Amino acid sequence: MHKPRPFCRLCHALITALVAGLPLLAAAPAFAADAASESAPTVSSPTVSSPSILPDGTFETLDPATGRPAGWPGGRAVSWETEPDPATGQQNRFLRITSGGPARMDSLYLPVTLPPGAGALEFSARARVTDLKKGPKSWNDARVIMNFKDATGKQIGSAPPVWFGANTEGWKTPVTRFLVPPGATTLDFQPTMFNAAAGTLDLDDVILRPIPRAPLEAELARNAPPPAPPREVSDPKKFPPEIRVQGNRLVSLRDGSEVWLQGVNVASMEWRANGENVLRSTLVAIEDWKASVIRIPVKEEYWYGRNETQSDGGKAYRELADAVITLAANRGAYVVIDLHRYRAPRPEHIEFWTDVATLYKNHPAVLFDLLNEAHGVSWELWRNGGFVEEKKKAGEEDTFLTDAEKKYNKHGFESPGMQKMVEVVRATGARNVIVAGGLDYAYDLSGIVNGYALTDTPDGNGIMYASHIYPWKRDWQGKMLDAAALHPILIGEVGADVKKMPFETDETFVPPGTWVPDMLGLIQKHRLNWTGWCFHPKAGPRMLADWKYTPTPFWGEPAKRALAGEKFELRRLR
Repeated sequence: MHKPRPFCRLCHALITALVAGLPLLAAAPAFAADAASESAPTVSSPTVSSPSILPDGTFETLDPATGRPAGWPGGRAVSWETEPDPATGQQNRFLRITSGGPARMDSLYLPVTLPPGAGALEFSARARVTDLKKGPKSWNDARVIMNFKDATGKQIGSAPPVWFGANTEGWKTPVTRFLVPPGATTLDFQPTMFNAAAGTLDLDDVILRPIPRAPLEAELARNAPPPAPPREVSDPKKFPPEIRVQGNRLVSLRDGSEVWLQGVNVASMEWRANGENVLRSTLVAIEDWKASVIRIPVKEEYWYGRNETQSDGGKAYRELADAVITLAANRGAYVVIDLHRYRAPRPEHIEFWTDVATLYKNHPAVLFDLLNEAHGVSWELWRNGGFVEEKKKAGEEDTFLTDAEKKYNKHGFESPGMQKMVEVVRATGARNVIVAGGLDYAYDLSGIVNGYALTDTPDGNGIMYASHIYPWKRDWQGKMLDAAALHPILIGEVGADVKKMPFETDETFVPPGTWVPDMLGLIQKHRLNWTGWCFHPKAGPRMLADWKYTPTPFWGEPAKRALAGEKFELRRLR
């Protein structure tokens, strides 16, 4: 699936505190608008209770002395703009913060006195971000910062920021609720372009009001992340049997019996270096949901500690991945290591698979998924490699260049191809089963039955092919089942949601109530290996409603029943 990336950002809250050791207050829910967002958090409606402790947030009443909205300060990046209200046609005034460049933190600064006894606050507004270009760090974006101070002026905490990592495409309505730390007497309200290279943040109808503390504390307790289980020492006596490909099935090297992999994707290590509850999720998936395989998406950037948030060369990240593998293997389950990248293999992926294959060489529980979702290339390039051109408008000079010069000037990369990735893995001596996803974001396997199947070495345990299937995909027979008749298949990502994807229409949208039973029936009828997407409450299609591991009714519940052995009927192919 060509998914947007998950909602969570690595330094979402870390930078806002500005100084080490300041507590970040819990909130429910925090809003983020980010084009790299897997699934936007739920945005709840504002409560109707106490009046706002901010000045008039409609900005319509002007102070004759300053010419600004009454009670609001100015600033070098602050302006008060107007535009017609679509509903009334009248001019509507709003606040605008304009970035002055990546070396500046441009903001409006307004200290607000907290009312006595305020235990929790709710922030709501209309917000719009336009022409945003981030600064050198991933958190150099647009956000609303709210810092708490005590009576001495010392900062004692921060509310989780309302942050925007991308343009909002019009006005949005964020709402977030958060606790007030004990001893707080003031709150610094700062809408900010946080060292962004360019862009504007617009706000209107801004409200910050006290709300009751107890209900919010109860809600936070319900949604609190689960504690991580202790890390374990590998116990090979408990490991599952080594497997190999035999025809279109996986079989145990121990006794030749079929091994049918059924499980889930435990996501977050592809967007966060320390993951989000991956160990607890792995444990729950295996012990409570009866998963026999866990697919963990990872990235080479984090593996080697090359992300700006890492300072240990990737050591903690690799240890976490290893802890997941140990936790699963000690319970007789398998783990698919998924290099969560797109388009086509890149030269840097050779280094990654050389190291990973060396590390987990012949580990009976580990399979290698070479590339998450290939797309936009030919089957020839997918298999054998070649130059992958990124989109670039041709110039007039291209007419006069040689083919070599044109290739040199192109934007893109030289892909080694999937066959080379197989050879890289096998060169380490690793015979582990290899997983190779097809084209069309790993959905299409038609090329595998038309001359582009990969070749394994004689001592390898074989290659299985991955297909990622979502409700908008059609032609199950031609794109996947034809290949399943010849090779073992891993439906590496599969799921459905009650929400339409942005590219779906009312006419093309398939409700999960009809699609999910058919898909589970298809999997069971053909005994396809599968890992549902996604065992995370914020990455859609969601199998989980919350961190209590409550299954979503539209996808998590039927998937959990299927993992437990309930049979589903395939009524029709799509």
